Amino acid sequence: HVQLVESGGALVQAGDSLRLSCVAAGDTRCIFSMGWFRQIPGEERELVATLTNDGKISFGDSAKGRFTISRDNAKNLVILQMNSLKPEDTARYFCRARDEPVCAGGEFYYWGHGTQVTVSS
Repeated sequence: HVQLVESGGALVQAGDSLRLSCVAAGDTRCIFSMGWFRQIPGEERELVATLTNDGKISFGDSAKGRFTISRDNAKNLVILQMNSLKPEDTARYFCRARDEPVCAGGEFYYWGHGTQVTVSS
């Protein structure tokens, strides 16, 4: 099992930058992808950005051009750098890790508890 702990959420103003971090612990040997999703109460969780071990990045539409994602595989760390924040970026941001199916013997996804980002206008 994998445990994910996020940090970095805060109340900021529009136009500010913020950096979210997520560290994975536990049985991390099969982790293939780590990334971020966000959710507003009453709405579905949506993709922000993910990054695989081999460098493939997927961005949600809201993140393109403003956010970057990076990983330190040795530290099981994923970082989301968010620039030019807008009030509509306000959400709870969740870290997600995904195991490589052959290594793990199945499709396993892990979620953190989330960190709140609030952007005031």
